Amino acid sequence: MSLRKSPTLTAALLASNRQNAKQSTGPRTAQGKAWSRLNRMRHGAYPQEYINFVEVLLDAPPCRMAVTAQALLNSKPALHPAFVEIAEIFVRAEIEICEESRWSRLQGK
Repeated sequence: MSLRKSPTLTAALLASNRQNAKQSTGPRTAQGKAWSRLNRMRHGAYPQEYINFVEVLLDAPPCRMAVTAQALLNSKPALHPAFVEIAEIFVRAEIEICEESRWSRLQGK
């Protein structure tokens, strides 16, 4: 049992509560909403949007991943920075793979 007396709900208190509720409604911008949608990634859960992004990058034609990644990033203006980071990682890996395959072809001739 609480010893604290509960406050009387006055008109001023109700108005104050309403005003506070209006200020704490979560993200309002597209970027803020995209960011909050991916909060669960901190705990190891990957949303379908992220999985689809990675699958499209993996299905890109050989040595065309940079173009695919850029097209994906341009298609949605409000993306979480994780999408940009994973696209950069994929592009760097593809560049190394393509350079290695060119080098091996040159060595084979």
